[in-house]
Amino acid sequence: MDYAWILGAGHFGALAAKRISRRNPGKSVVVVDEDYEKLEGLKSLPVKIHEEDALAFLSKNLTTPPEWIVPAVPVHVAFEWLVEELKKEKVNFRRLDVPEEVDNQVPNPFRMSGKTLYASFADFVCPDNCSEPEEICTKTKQPRKGNLFEVLAKIDLPGYTPVVLRSHQLAPGVGGYTPEALKEVYRKVLSGAGKYLVATSCRCHGVIDALEWS
Repeated sequence: MDYAWILGAGHFGALAAKRISRRNPGKSVVVVDEDYEKLEGLKSLPVKIHEEDALAFLSKNLTTPPEWIVPAVPVHVAFEWLVEELKKEKVNFRRLDVPEEVDNQVPNPFRMSGKTLYASFADFVCPDNCSEPEEICTKTKQPRKGNLFEVLAKIDLPGYTPVVLRSHQLAPGVGGYTPEALKEVYRKVLSGAGKYLVATSCRCHGVIDALEWS
């Protein structure tokens, strides 16, 4: 079994490859990206490289999963994977804009489009080697304001069910989740027709998308 699949070989994917391989010598780490030039820059590391679209790779290969999945591409990987799984099952679904009412229930809401909502306890640029301590913020040295994955799970919006995938710290500045946790998102969404807020979140930062199926 591979220890980790790092999806993306850009700036954050490269950092993840360096830090995870350093922390886990001898374990199999696979970095996936469709841009071979980015992968070439990792050839000096003790990692395997695979040239393919990261989401397509994830969708095709979860029958032989790794211990950890590390999303490092600029999309909401868990949500996009879920969408592809729903297509496979021929489920009648549609993407939705995350309702604006959600903005008032999360810290520092930010949107790049109407559909996706980002949230963060930080209103500053975090150090890329943050160790995500449980009680004290690495940057401010002040007590943590809470766990964002818990905040997102408590979003109260009539007609919507929140489903949150927690990201865990695997190395400084590097988060990931297990394949089983990813599949649990699928099971929860498919447990009943309706509208869902699907989020991925660590202690400090999160991303939310929405869909409806019938």
